[in-house]
Amino acid sequence: MTEQRGVTGRRGDDRQERGDDRPEAIGRAWGELVAAARRTVTDGLVVGTSGNVSVRVGGTILVTPSGVPYDRLGPQDAVGVDEDGNQLFGHLAPTSELPMHLAVYRTTHAGAVVHTHAVHATAVSTLVPELPPIHYMAAALGGPVRVARYAPYGSDELAENMLRALGERTGCLLQNHGTITYGDTLDQAYDRTAQLEWMSRLWLTASAVPGHAPTLLSAGQLREAEDRLRGYGQR
Repeated sequence: MTEQRGVTGRRGDDRQERGDDRPEAIGRAWGELVAAARRTVTDGLVVGTSGNVSVRVGGTILVTPSGVPYDRLGPQDAVGVDEDGNQLFGHLAPTSELPMHLAVYRTTHAGAVVHTHAVHATAVSTLVPELPPIHYMAAALGGPVRVARYAPYGSDELAENMLRALGERTGCLLQNHGTITYGDTLDQAYDRTAQLEWMSRLWLTASAVPGHAPTLLSAGQLREAEDRLRGYGQR
């Protein structure tokens, strides 16, 4: 897989390169977004409506609405905003974490963003300034995953803290809060979220063994893993 990492400045106007935002494209993307949001609950990454998901379709950013259980969402509940946060359509208010999602889209080529309150990753966010490199899959997120300093949910301050932690990464932990990851596609963003939670659980498990400290990977070992991951999978 090809890794695109980090906050690299404004992406420029590449809407045409990302496909159009005709009604059929919007409808298809909304269905995929709702399925991913429901999966965060099924996989134990969120409780109730505590996380949120977004995906970019042309000049439109589809987002989960605020405070609505995902199993109740249907095609009529689609919520779309532009990159400045102006609501383009939908009768429901967008997620309260919209500032974080928009900050990612404004500064990267992200196609999708996933935010969760995964328990192990959130626990790690309260203990260390970054998740130690316990496994080579850290390379899939650009290196050891940093923790963004705490700020109230839904605030511009939290979005700014998140961007600092994301530098050269495709995911970060949010202190006493949760996780956020992005990817070129919704599947990639979700996979990175799942990997982040798994690595957090792994580190907590290894660190809990009395009298032992887990071995960690070096920067060189992570670079080697990153090179190998670029050629991973089917071509």
